Amino acid sequence: GVQDPHHEKIITVTTNGSIHSPKFPHTYPRNTVLVWRLVALDENVWIQLTFDERFGLEDPEDDICKYDFVEVEEPSDGTVLGRWCGSSTVPSRQISKGNQIRIRFVSDEYFPSEPGFCIHYTVLMPHHTEAPSPSLLPPSALPLDVLNNAVAGFSTVEDLIRYLEPERWQLDLEDLYRPTWQLLGKAYIHGRKSRVVDLNLLKEEARLYSCTPRNFSVSLREELKRTDTIFWPLCLLVKRCGGNCACCQQSCNECQCVPTKVTKKYHEVLQLKPRIGVRGLHKSLTDVPLEHHEECDCVCKRNTEG
Repeated sequence: GVQDPHHEKIITVTTNGSIHSPKFPHTYPRNTVLVWRLVALDENVWIQLTFDERFGLEDPEDDICKYDFVEVEEPSDGTVLGRWCGSSTVPSRQISKGNQIRIRFVSDEYFPSEPGFCIHYTVLMPHHTEAPSPSLLPPSALPLDVLNNAVAGFSTVEDLIRYLEPERWQLDLEDLYRPTWQLLGKAYIHGRKSRVVDLNLLKEEARLYSCTPRNFSVSLREELKRTDTIFWPLCLLVKRCGGNCACCQQSCNECQCVPTKVTKKYHEVLQLKPRIGVRGLHKSLTDVPLEHHEECDCVCKRNTEG
């Protein structure tokens, strides 16, 4: 979180204003740590932060802002509202829970970027907007099916971990991606791709839309029959046989598409499991095995029954 009182600058907020990275909108300096604590004189107001559209810091690594970043913290409980870097998206509007909010800017010794950032702040009366209603229960205390539905709504691991552990999400992310002695999991072992020469384009097009392996999305909890665990992503793509058998060469009334070659492939995902006897969730990266259909064929339907 934002904890660096030696560099903290207290700004009394009575009207609109802004703070920005040094030299904004030009390249900011290296090796910089700046902390601002905005304090409104009226204890019954909130502070709203709006980021300038001109936003650009050093890019993240593996979607994690490790090097140059700007971070916003709620001083009342230490909750980190967000950490941002890169230049692909402008951070969303932030609203304090009380009359204070803290902002930290960090740059390392490499790759400074431009234009940096500029944050406009304004005093907000509570009745001017609706505060986000916090959940009555922490995520780890929710029933597993309810938590599974909540987890499904997140689009990045960073947002998911921030939701699960608002006070220590950066540490959890770093622990999650910290290399271990087993550097290469089974998910990194890929089979060879075969190349098929197009001898006849029309025939090839028909084949592609006939009985062939194609992408299907599967629910990991259902596929692995693991209702005691939550996986993220919730679904993954696998190759499964699909398509019709209009050109079936078998002498039978009805053909159906079945797999003739099945392989097991491992996929690295985030696993969330309730801790036994204590509150909280155990988070780990794990390899899950999923069946992929490599080859398919049309066979008489009666041959597959029984």
